[in-house]
Amino acid sequence: MKKIVIIGANSFQNPLILKAKEMGYETHVFAWQDGSIGERTADYFYPISIVEKDEILEKCREIQPDAVVTIASDLANITVQYVASRLGLPSNSDENILISTNKYAMRQTFMDNGVASPKFAKVSEETDLAEATAQMTYPVIVKPTDRSGSRGITKVNQFDEIPAAVKAAIENSFEKCAIIEEFIDGEEYSCECVSYAGEHHVLAVTKKYTTGYPHFIETGHMEPAPISKELRDKVAAEIPKALDALQIQNGASHSEFKITDEGEVRIIEIGSRMGGDCIGSHLVHLSTGYDFVKMVIQTALGEEPTLIPEHGPKYAGIRFIFNKEDLKVYEDVQKNQPQLIEYVSEIEEVGEHEVVDSSTRFGYFIIVSDSEQEVKEILER
Repeated sequence: MKKIVIIGANSFQNPLILKAKEMGYETHVFAWQDGSIGERTADYFYPISIVEKDEILEKCREIQPDAVVTIASDLANITVQYVASRLGLPSNSDENILISTNKYAMRQTFMDNGVASPKFAKVSEETDLAEATAQMTYPVIVKPTDRSGSRGITKVNQFDEIPAAVKAAIENSFEKCAIIEEFIDGEEYSCECVSYAGEHHVLAVTKKYTTGYPHFIETGHMEPAPISKELRDKVAAEIPKALDALQIQNGASHSEFKITDEGEVRIIEIGSRMGGDCIGSHLVHLSTGYDFVKMVIQTALGEEPTLIPEHGPKYAGIRFIFNKEDLKVYEDVQKNQPQLIEYVSEIEEVGEHEVVDSSTRFGYFIIVSDSEQEVKEILER
């Protein structure tokens, strides 16, 4: 029996654990022990934090796995690359992990490779902020250089708001740095891809719903995105160029971008891992029939991914619960359109705390339908 090492054990990683077991593999899961579901569903669980790369590597030398993998986590992805490359297993390069998990390195790489990018600057607590932003046009976005999940992100409309935004971003950054970049106007989307031996396959384009100004926390996602074939073709042409610039050769990628009023695709950032928020683990399969999670395991094993849909196209969406109004929407769908509900997470008592980033939302529900309008109406209600 082949052995699969999985980095991370929370609910977003659990579909990966279950899929590996379904494929007949023995699962070895590493994570900080906090009662996460993966501790129970794994064949073997090791209470080692996902950031302890060398400790995990040492244990993996004993396990001798056939693949090391994760989904939907930049932090876990760093460890996956570190361990897999040192065990001689399929992976991307160390350089790829550096430039795809650090927003400043990514922006610099895009600029060096001719990928359309806004003006940007990396700052720390010692930086002269007036000098760093002197050539920028407002509004700007301030965010940590090395975090995901909408942590520490602020839209700023004038200079006197910059210091507080930078402070919030640095507090959320592992390397204690922030990036300031000019704001790109337009609707937000993402592109979900799988790569094998440097060949990129676009699986889905996702529409993103957010809280908007000032923190842009995701409130929901929809697949396929309601855009024209012309725009979809433009996305399919632009994203692979950026993936090449980031040296993504194998596995999943999640590309966030905006489409301007002029119809231009402007890339925000790209992760060399599956999109979080159940985009890769649930929405891709529900909307396209492609088993994205299976593909991630296959490429981690050095196998060509199975690019055959298991069912015809549908419309799928996820809506997150921020407040009691969102809870009412869920309860209404549950009562009047229960056939649309595909999955419901555990839902915490709404209002116990403030939602400040993706990790503090109260829960979510996933819907699927043959009707684009049904899914849009629920996500936009």
